[in-house]
Amino acid sequence: MDKSQLSLRFTNFANIECKGSSQLYEHLSFKISEDDEILELCSNSKVGQPVPNLLFGSIHYLLLKGKDHSLKEYYPSLTTHPRKIDDELFLYFKDFCNVNREEIIPLLKSKLVQTNEVRRCAYLYPLFSMIYKKVKKPLSLIEIGTSAGLQLLWDKYSYSYGDNEIYGNKNSTVHITSEIKGLNSPSFLLESPPVVSKVGIDLHISDLREDEDYLWLKSLIWTEHEERLELFEGAASYLKENPVELIEGDGIALLTDIAEELPKDTVICIFHTHVANQIPEDLKHELLDKVSKIGEKRDVFHLYNNIWDRNLHLDYIVDGVEYNQTIGATDGHGKWFEWNIEQI
Repeated sequence: MDKSQLSLRFTNFANIECKGSSQLYEHLSFKISEDDEILELCSNSKVGQPVPNLLFGSIHYLLLKGKDHSLKEYYPSLTTHPRKIDDELFLYFKDFCNVNREEIIPLLKSKLVQTNEVRRCAYLYPLFSMIYKKVKKPLSLIEIGTSAGLQLLWDKYSYSYGDNEIYGNKNSTVHITSEIKGLNSPSFLLESPPVVSKVGIDLHISDLREDEDYLWLKSLIWTEHEERLELFEGAASYLKENPVELIEGDGIALLTDIAEELPKDTVICIFHTHVANQIPEDLKHELLDKVSKIGEKRDVFHLYNNIWDRNLHLDYIVDGVEYNQTIGATDGHGKWFEWNIEQI
């Protein structure tokens, strides 16, 4: 990827991802988009990875590991009273990159952006509730791009959506809040629907029992996002108590075989959030074809975004008939989501 393409990535990251969410990363992204030296450093990034997230995660990782540098004074995750953004911020950032270049490059070449965004479960909960109400069968879950598997535990968390009700596991210490936008509102189950099987697949499983994997996933959480960090840490503790089956491998290649092993008296729910943008186009078609093949034998639901657009989609096959629904837009960190459908 050449510098002009990298520059555009950082400009888009600032305008689309960071605006209203991370003033620090927004400011740095605009500066990086105009800086040839940092863009050249980013050219070492692993192919197919979202470069801004990878760079910022690598810097955050080194700071969390204890690198002593004035840059950390701007990071809320590293100091109680962070400095306000000023003209010196990018100078410190660039100096940190220059001083630690030989440690940053191996991270860019080897690490993967596998954010386990627990708050995205806020829109998984109403969708899985709706699926259960339709088919009246327990759920069997397959998550592609599962990373550490924290979203597979959506049925262990509690939720609220701006009203006075708490949904899901009311005794959970992981409580997720989100705002619902759009033309309609979901019809929630008060308690989580039954789940009998959970399988997560990823090319690289993040094992939260390992300090290195835990620290890297923590590094991918943006420095101002204290609530995201709390949700991550709480969900990670739940995973220790409620382990799920995590398989390292190609989720698309393994999908059919895994689906065939799932209990016959359940409905298959295949899902992935914000990972399909890293899947080559030919494999996206292969994934959809495999879901259709599974649907020839049994009911299957496929929940996803970032295949063809950023919207959240629900495709499903019930009794051999295929349906396609566009739920609506979602915030990348799950702070809000649109609900533009009636009940399926």
